[in-house]
Amino acid sequence: MKVFLSFLLSLSWATFYAQSFSISGFVYDQQKQVLKGARVSIVGQRNGAISQADGSYKIVNVASGTNVLRCVYDGMQMDTFTIAQQQGDVVHHFYLKERTQNVDQVKVTVGKFDKPIEEQTVTMVVLKPELIENKNTRSIETALDQTPGLNILDGEPQIRGGSGFTFGVGSKVAVIVDDMPMLSGDAGRPEWGFIPVENISQVEVTKGAASVLSGSSALSGSIHIRTAYPKAKPMTKVQLYSGFYSNPSDPQMKWNQQYPGIHGLNFLHTRRIGNLDLVVGGNLNQDHGYIGPPKTDSLVATVFPDTITNFSEKDLVSRRARVNFNLRYRSAKIKGLSYGINGNFMKMHTAMPLAWLNDSSGLYRAYPGAIFLQDQFIFNVDPFIHYLTENKGKHYLRSRLLKVDNNMSANQSNKAMTFYGDYMYQKKLTDWKQIEMVAGVTSTYTKSEANIYAGSGSPNNNILNLSIYTQLESKWNERLNLSAGGRLEYFQLNDTITATKPIFRAGSTYQIHKGTYLRASYGQGFRFPTITERYIKTGVGNFGVFPNPSLKPESSWNAEIGIKQGIKLGKVMGYLDIAGFWQEYQNTIEYMFGIWHELTSVQSMGSSAGFMFLNTGNSRVTGLDVSYAGKAKTSKKGEITFLAGYNYIVPKTLSPNFVYATDSLNRVFTYQSTSMDPSKGILKYRFLHNFKFDAEHTWNKKYALGVSAKYFSKMVNMDAIIKDFEQITADNELLQDLKYMDYFNAHRFGNWIFDTRISFNFSEQHKLALIGSNIFNRTYSLRPLKIEAPRTIMLQYTYRFDGK
Repeated sequence: MKVFLSFLLSLSWATFYAQSFSISGFVYDQQKQVLKGARVSIVGQRNGAISQADGSYKIVNVASGTNVLRCVYDGMQMDTFTIAQQQGDVVHHFYLKERTQNVDQVKVTVGKFDKPIEEQTVTMVVLKPELIENKNTRSIETALDQTPGLNILDGEPQIRGGSGFTFGVGSKVAVIVDDMPMLSGDAGRPEWGFIPVENISQVEVTKGAASVLSGSSALSGSIHIRTAYPKAKPMTKVQLYSGFYSNPSDPQMKWNQQYPGIHGLNFLHTRRIGNLDLVVGGNLNQDHGYIGPPKTDSLVATVFPDTITNFSEKDLVSRRARVNFNLRYRSAKIKGLSYGINGNFMKMHTAMPLAWLNDSSGLYRAYPGAIFLQDQFIFNVDPFIHYLTENKGKHYLRSRLLKVDNNMSANQSNKAMTFYGDYMYQKKLTDWKQIEMVAGVTSTYTKSEANIYAGSGSPNNNILNLSIYTQLESKWNERLNLSAGGRLEYFQLNDTITATKPIFRAGSTYQIHKGTYLRASYGQGFRFPTITERYIKTGVGNFGVFPNPSLKPESSWNAEIGIKQGIKLGKVMGYLDIAGFWQEYQNTIEYMFGIWHELTSVQSMGSSAGFMFLNTGNSRVTGLDVSYAGKAKTSKKGEITFLAGYNYIVPKTLSPNFVYATDSLNRVFTYQSTSMDPSKGILKYRFLHNFKFDAEHTWNKKYALGVSAKYFSKMVNMDAIIKDFEQITADNELLQDLKYMDYFNAHRFGNWIFDTRISFNFSEQHKLALIGSNIFNRTYSLRPLKIEAPRTIMLQYTYRFDGK
């Protein structure tokens, strides 16, 4: 009997192997360059492989019968190949095509999953590096400001009106570079100039609460910036630029005696050296600036001479030097293993103006005591290990050391060291319903040293954030996509103050018809106050900033329903996206002005009157988000690429009579009492209507003409104290007048801003471009007491060389 069973078992195994076969080949791009890390799998089976350093792959023990082979690679269009009944092994090579922005399915990486943009369960916009380069982007926020629904106000990102104005502190939008946060650990401020604009492969802007996978700062959305690794061919690129600020439209506003120039260069070199990937880049920049030094009135100067901000024109010139590198080694011994280290170092001198001199001839000058000089040294070092297996999932271990040292005038210096670590595991759980999982644990610890944060009782403060997260995504019947996830956040401030919060999200997309996708999503957000918001304590000139140790965390939730429709009209192809959204915020943190200590004399203004971060109650933002992006063929050699979007919001308070503070004069602080116009319940510092547009027409891949437009509607509401403080300075001859209301009342309309660019490619190596921003030299302001830049004209030369 045993012999008989052994015979049957041997026969069954022999039959299996006789009916199975292997599939092998290589994965290339359209230039026949090998692609390492592509996922090749059999549809409906767990069998698969990952292409190696030479682009090769091999799948063994493939069951006989009809099989569909699928190949997926980041940034490339997915390709499939059908294999009919087979008697022997199969050799098949894949030649993948690059994806085109918002046409033919954009391939993006968002929410930790590789999904085409039309299958995302949230609203998002993708910016490609061409737009960043063509606009001569010296700091990434100038390109981001072209994104529909996203505004950058004085360095502070705002998505769908989710925040007001806080001088960039405590960002409610997560800024993430290569899956690691890029916010200062003590203040939660984006370090825009530190981001390597010369080596960006893609920028993804996610709208709505995104804390589950993007971290606690993603209260109203997130900005994911991806840098690029080298391809098979070495590449060297050098970009030189030089330009200037135009004089203000009113000659009386001109203040500078020196040439208002802007000069700099970007450089980038990428190559593969065996199994080593190398990227080296950097930037040098000098910017004269358009805001001039303060000018004190003669009477005020005799009593209170400005010894703090009596800067010269030369002092205000900004200078920046940055160098970065990426090193990644792809192991030849252990299949799927890669490890390396990335680094970025920057030294910068810059001016930080807070308020203008006056609302007439002094628009382009700073108010005495309301401008600072900053000498910053910042660096990060990021070791990492990635291990990608064929059947047991993917392991990602990332870490970061971020050091920020700000040496500032008026005793405002501060230092912070941030340690970040993240382990993430990603796996396809089952081919049935194509369920994929991502799970991980994250830790962030910041040590801060600054006298201005002594509001805690000590200049030394620390904050710890621990979190675990997971998300599942599943695809049903090739039409329905479902996703759900959660995150548990834990915070500890100075070993005494703690907070724990679970948050969740869920979403779905359904392909109604070819090119038509309906989506719905719900997400929660949670943000713990930064060290700056709780403990800052300083006074300069007529202003102070005061601590609030009892400041509470703020939270939010966002629900939306949207539709993405592929449109092809003649030679125009693109995607129209329409979304309606509803966002609510609890314990909203805002920056409020008051008389927080007894005002005994004019000399004590800086230690009595000023700003404080306060929880102002609950609020709601509802609205409509519309975007249209794509391409249009104008001739055999002509093509237009475009991106347009309109955002309408209704930001309202839900607690207009909630008393959130009382100052030293016993004034009660509510929305009603602190608003300049509380009649409609509109939140402060929001634009109800916002329109963005960018288009570029290229001919024969040599000539290009581009135009950008931005529209900001008038600001409906702001702090009433601005008007009151202007009156205080006007009534006291020992205080320099701080004027704003005349300008405000004379500019109760929206602003249209236009940019243009034109370029010519002499060859594949040489390109020359002329770029103009604010081309009509409009004088405009987007937040109180701050004028925006006049027209700039820039000449840009790019040299690019691709090796063998």
